[in-house]
Amino acid sequence: MENTFVRSTEGNVPDFVRVLLRGTGQVMFQNNAWTGLLFLIGIFVGAYHEGLGTVAWGALLGLTVSTVTGYLLGFPDKDGVQGLWGFNGVLVGCAFPTFLGSSVWMWLALVLCAALTTWVRTGFNRVMAPWKVNSLTFPFVFCTWMFLLAARAMHALPDTHMSVPELPAAFASLSDVRFGQPIVWWLKGVAQVFLIDSWITGLLFLVGLAIASRWAALWAAIGSAVGLLTAIVMQASGTDIAHGLYGFSPVLTAIALATVFHKPGVRSAVWAVLGILVTVFVQAGMDVMMAPVGIATLTAPFCITTWLFLLPMIRFDRDREPDHSNWDTKTEPGRPADAARDPQAPKTNRSRKARNA
Repeated sequence: MENTFVRSTEGNVPDFVRVLLRGTGQVMFQNNAWTGLLFLIGIFVGAYHEGLGTVAWGALLGLTVSTVTGYLLGFPDKDGVQGLWGFNGVLVGCAFPTFLGSSVWMWLALVLCAALTTWVRTGFNRVMAPWKVNSLTFPFVFCTWMFLLAARAMHALPDTHMSVPELPAAFASLSDVRFGQPIVWWLKGVAQVFLIDSWITGLLFLVGLAIASRWAALWAAIGSAVGLLTAIVMQASGTDIAHGLYGFSPVLTAIALATVFHKPGVRSAVWAVLGILVTVFVQAGMDVMMAPVGIATLTAPFCITTWLFLLPMIRFDRDREPDHSNWDTKTEPGRPADAARDPQAPKTNRSRKARNA
């Protein structure tokens, strides 16, 4: 059967660009090209501010490669149109230049890993379908872990920016907090979803989320704030707190539990706050677990915690059976749906859907 995604984007550069932008937005469950554009701008601003412009170009390369891979393999066209082939790839593109030194082999490995996430996502979703949960960003986590571990055994992949493998040792908690610092740390927690250490990027991400969904923006802000506060109260590593490393997974957990897999409401809000708190402890535990091999946890704490909260299939919404194998992000009242303007979208689907098959 002819792939309608191919037909809809063939010879139409703006449509393909829109698909790429949606892929960036889908990292935070948003099927909106404008959100994706703000995310990409935030990545470039933050990466160059850090002096790591290669991270931004890696993100663009990984996004493009993973999206094109889905097209070449003939995967469901609705996934392509909604950007679901791209969100794992863009994260791979951010991670490789962040942890590995720039070399020809690093860039080739990035291309291979980004492509790999596209079919790994399809395979993971098939395996997890009977449990009625989605693989989320775990294809990115799993594939990136394998390549980073391989870098320990391959000199052609320079592990320049990776942590030194070591057993957990003593660390310093926060001792002196100056006025305004918590706001910077809070915004960095949002930015670190894409491995960017910049409060300006975090602010741009929140604006991008608000374009697609005010609820998503609110819960991203809450997720980072609660994660930050919990880490401070529990006296976690001051360095990690200052770089927003206790914020990014809680951000994703908050959006997922409060706005994506459950409708916003009192019960889902309580459930999401519990999920945020658990994510912080899972993050701390995984940091200790991964220290001996010297690789980052990435978004694994978000994936694990979200699965733990979705697998019980607790029903918060009376109008739908709990089935978390897909996500459905709808446009808020009064906001035009980006996907609804797509000529290939079904006529009955004028609310922006991100149905993940």
